[in-house]
Amino acid sequence: MASSPPLAPPPLEGAARVWGTIALSAATFMNVLDTSIANVSLPAIAGDLGVSPNQGTWVITSFAVANAIAVPLTGWLSQRFGQVRLFVGSVILFVIASLLCGIAPNMTTLIAFRALQGFVAGPMIPLSQSLLLASYPRALAGLAMAMWGMTTLVAPVTGPLLGGWITDNISWGWIFFINIPVGIIAAMSAWAIYRKRESVTRKVPIDSVGLALLVVWIAALQMVLDLGKENDWFHSGLIVGLAIVAVVGFAFFLIWELTDEHPVVELRLFARRNFWAGTIATSIAYGLFFGNVVLLPLWLQQFMGYTATDAGMIMAPVGLLAIVLSPVVGKSVSKVDPRRFATAAFIIFGLVLWMRSHFNTQADFKTILIPTIIQGVAMAFFFIPLMTITMSGLTPDKMPAASGLTNFVRITAGAMGTSISTTLWESRAALHHSQLAEAVNPGNPTAQSTIAALRASGLSMEQALSQINRLVDQQAFMLAANDIFWLSAVLFLALIPLVWLTHPQKSGAGGAEAAAGAH
Repeated sequence: MASSPPLAPPPLEGAARVWGTIALSAATFMNVLDTSIANVSLPAIAGDLGVSPNQGTWVITSFAVANAIAVPLTGWLSQRFGQVRLFVGSVILFVIASLLCGIAPNMTTLIAFRALQGFVAGPMIPLSQSLLLASYPRALAGLAMAMWGMTTLVAPVTGPLLGGWITDNISWGWIFFINIPVGIIAAMSAWAIYRKRESVTRKVPIDSVGLALLVVWIAALQMVLDLGKENDWFHSGLIVGLAIVAVVGFAFFLIWELTDEHPVVELRLFARRNFWAGTIATSIAYGLFFGNVVLLPLWLQQFMGYTATDAGMIMAPVGLLAIVLSPVVGKSVSKVDPRRFATAAFIIFGLVLWMRSHFNTQADFKTILIPTIIQGVAMAFFFIPLMTITMSGLTPDKMPAASGLTNFVRITAGAMGTSISTTLWESRAALHHSQLAEAVNPGNPTAQSTIAALRASGLSMEQALSQINRLVDQQAFMLAANDIFWLSAVLFLALIPLVWLTHPQKSGAGGAEAAAGAH
């Protein structure tokens, strides 16, 4: 006689539920914090380790790429080892990886340890969602996800501020060391509360060929994006070789995953219009958002004279309005067409980036801060409605695979957005620099009077020209940043028709649970 499936453990009650929520939220907070805390510290890390700030962006992209690869493995790993063991193990490994990042002696080892940190972090967010939802009665699922969502919105607010302060006042290594006490407490608390609620384990086959192909093409593509600018793009044999590996690897990956019985990534979900349109809209928007989140503090610190702390204060308020509005959106997404909310998000993102495209080198703190505050409104209307659209009509058994796949595409797009925006910024700056430099010639009276004034202040001809070159550099990178802000604004508006391609279905899982896949 076949054994009946095991019953799910009953919801937690009282203090156990409170402490369980705190433990899971602390681990999630630590994970999300690490995606944003390094952004404002990049110039300091790059300077300390003797590389350019653009090479420093590998600190962000290596974490994101490894994280994207690990997310689809969560389902297989949790069946093999159990959800609680996997979650606690993931947190402990994250703590060890954080320690290694903080003591990394050079950029190569820091990038390797950040990739390790991103990989072991993969299961933490999906498992924190599923363990939290199992801790609450179904009637309180909305409350559980709202509380969980708060940590994922507070972390991006805290990250730049904390990262900037630590970098200016202690040293950049401490942006990683602060994970250690948080992670240890979260792991011990989660184990104490959840170890008797372990999920059933069973040996399931892993799609090792699909996983290998996934690692190969993602890594090759990211290396093309990150190394291209230093190696003159497709004039380099290395870049051409990596591009061929990425394309061929991707083609084999598609064929294998669509024919394998236990694929590591369930690509057949893309047959559903709501899923593919929702995933593409979410991922492109996230790539644009993340690219600009990395670009702004780089520009402020390199060319506007901002400290890491000041850049953090500019970036921090992005989550303030999102924290206030997200619970409202979560409650009303089942009553209002989520496509309307998503459209509002893209219009507001477009407005924010259009405002930034008008920045100049005289822009004061308040001028730069206002668009960041407004961006919080767009964030509130972005994740929950788009995940509701993406997950709508899916049966509960398809939810984990769908959540893993859409998160994988989104995180990969974020890493690509970072590389593309910094590459484009450099190339546009070079173009603007050459155009502006043409004006510095003997026939331009303004240029000549500026040189004369600098010479009169005691500078040599060489020093005067060097000073002018610095001013031209500052203007060139500002104009290049404006170009990217403007292009991003246009692309956000271009995503609106994609949202309206979807069917106006209500999510089968309800707004709160569909939102669970949002992060």
